[in-house]
Amino acid sequence: MNDHAPTTLSTIKFLKVTEVAALLRVSRMSVYRLIHAGELEAVRFGRNFRVPEHAVNAYLQQSFYDAG
Repeated sequence: MNDHAPTTLSTIKFLKVTEVAALLRVSRMSVYRLIHAGELEAVRFGRNFRVPEHAVNAYLQQSFYDAG
């Protein structure tokens, strides 16, 4: 989570797995793999997962590859 500012649930935007898949242009199964591997933070509601928007941003930030 973001350590800079206090976060309240009302300020967190949760995304569905299909929305995350569309943003990252990957399959839903790829998103599920990231969640189950612990690489992408998610909250489980019954049988469904929701991914905080900040978790997608954090995942992308740590995934940049420097080819230089």
